[in-house]
Amino acid sequence: MRISDFGAPLMVAWQFTRECDLACLHCCTDSSPAGRMADELNLEESLRLAGEIAAAEVPYVLFGGGEPALAPHFFSVAETLGKAGVYLKVETNGQRFGAEAVARLARLPVRSIQVSLDGAGQESYGKLRPAASWDAAVAACRRIRDAGLPLEISFAPTRFNIGEAEAVMDLALELGAFRFNTGELMCLGRAARFWDSLEPTSQDYGQFLKLLERKTGELAGRLELCFQPFSLREAARAWLQEPSGTLMVRPDGKVPVAAALSFICADVRRDGLAGAWDSYREACASAEVGRAMAALICKDLPVIV
Repeated sequence: MRISDFGAPLMVAWQFTRECDLACLHCCTDSSPAGRMADELNLEESLRLAGEIAAAEVPYVLFGGGEPALAPHFFSVAETLGKAGVYLKVETNGQRFGAEAVARLARLPVRSIQVSLDGAGQESYGKLRPAASWDAAVAACRRIRDAGLPLEISFAPTRFNIGEAEAVMDLALELGAFRFNTGELMCLGRAARFWDSLEPTSQDYGQFLKLLERKTGELAGRLELCFQPFSLREAARAWLQEPSGTLMVRPDGKVPVAAALSFICADVRRDGLAGAWDSYREACASAEVGRAMAALICKDLPVIV
């Protein structure tokens, strides 16, 4: 099946806000405490989009950010989608993911809650996420698990935490996670500005991949290790074979063709979900976007958004 066969996205990846309680060095969206975009979708616009997603029978919405739960209308939108039977995934840093948030989500059809845990302790974790508490992130994981919600852990490898990857995998298993997500660090957003201090060496990555392959066998049936495609270059190759069935929506309603390209193909404010999906499929078939995606494979660094 190809995206031309589908009348609606298989998933909507909704970057709900650029506001975040942290300003992590590796953030690919450049989110921060002062990062809220001036023209982010408001409550009425967000509920309209949620209604269109439900009416189109999109099975799955991923909420990212920033920190999505910081948006004042996040739960209104999440509950609207959940009550319509749309499955939800929420990506969070876990710093403020308290009992009330967990309880509200536990009443909805949640596919997973993904918590970023980029170190085996405070030293490396806090270096990548200044002002963040490792203990708070771990406590959020336990709260999610105890509520019976599916837990995923994400790990962004850098030169100063990549050696702790195995310990974080083992911790993910202890915390009751069903999946561990990782891959090559992306040179996008704020990460591009700190690249020289963040990027692991090729030797680091080689050892990391060997570890992932070994742990895949060791943890089979207990923890899924998700690390393919490993890099933006590999993702671009896969995209050229078949573009993604995911429609990405930025906080301002703009629809990029892909995170690593500055090409905007639609605006859900203007076009609605159906029009945005048509424009996305048309853009994916264009020679211009194909050339831009092919260029990612050849460049030393990806195109910066």
